[in-house]
Amino acid sequence: MKTKEFRITQFIAHFVCILGVILVLFPFVLMIIASFTDNTWATTNGFSLFPKAWSLDAYKYIWLEKSTIGHAYLMTIIVTAVGTALSIVITTLFAYALCQDHIPAMRVFGFMLIFTMLFNGGLVATYYSYVNIFHMRNTIWALIFPGLFMGAFNVILVRNYFKSSIPPSLIEAAYLDGAGEFKTFIGVVMPLSKPIVATIGLMTGLSYWNDWQNGLYYLTPRGGSGLYTIQVVLNNINENIQLLQQNASKMAGLNISLPSTTIRMAIAFVGILPILLIYPYFQKYFIKGITLGGVKG
Repeated sequence: MKTKEFRITQFIAHFVCILGVILVLFPFVLMIIASFTDNTWATTNGFSLFPKAWSLDAYKYIWLEKSTIGHAYLMTIIVTAVGTALSIVITTLFAYALCQDHIPAMRVFGFMLIFTMLFNGGLVATYYSYVNIFHMRNTIWALIFPGLFMGAFNVILVRNYFKSSIPPSLIEAAYLDGAGEFKTFIGVVMPLSKPIVATIGLMTGLSYWNDWQNGLYYLTPRGGSGLYTIQVVLNNINENIQLLQQNASKMAGLNISLPSTTIRMAIAFVGILPILLIYPYFQKYFIKGITLGGVKG
């Protein structure tokens, strides 16, 4: 039988959770409503959950700019897919190697991994390396490679998962059957690691999808504008709203005002929509992977 103290505790816990959900959802709801708000009303009165004037002008502008925004969307998808796939391969291979405690050199690599989490060469050295040594400016690799070597936390998660969730007896059995390291890794370890792979894949994919700094650093308007991702386009609009005014002539025949304020919210909503759609399918793996990967190995 549930006691009075238990019911009070449950009520408080549910209240805190509901309040947390409301606080998390509030910015998203406000952003969506703001994107459908009339630009003139929003400029005068600010954004509100209950605007008195509604408009689709922001989405009409997105439709008119579908060639630029559509291309940016395509680049975002390509960069996210390629970067996430490469990152998963590098992260899982590195984590599996760190699990081989019988190899003395692995401790050195483990120290180097932790060291890079605490210290780095800084922006100037990084920029100089990628631009002058690796010649990645205005190439798609400038949007992919910088993110591949920043996942030390993901490596630790995967390493802990391998150590705590994959029985050593299975790996030993694979060795006895004549399997080598790569065959054991691909045939035994990876099929049992779907939760952690989905977890780091989701976090890495979000990082690539939301990244705008690499585009800002390594892409120039003359040589790299064709590689702009949706986040770079959004950042350019936020920093220089005059870009919208320069395109106002394209809307002359539609008899609509330029949505210089609400367009930011509309593009932000368009930018995060795919993530909102796919996250529910990865949520169970994400929670399980974080829980098991966070266990000390």
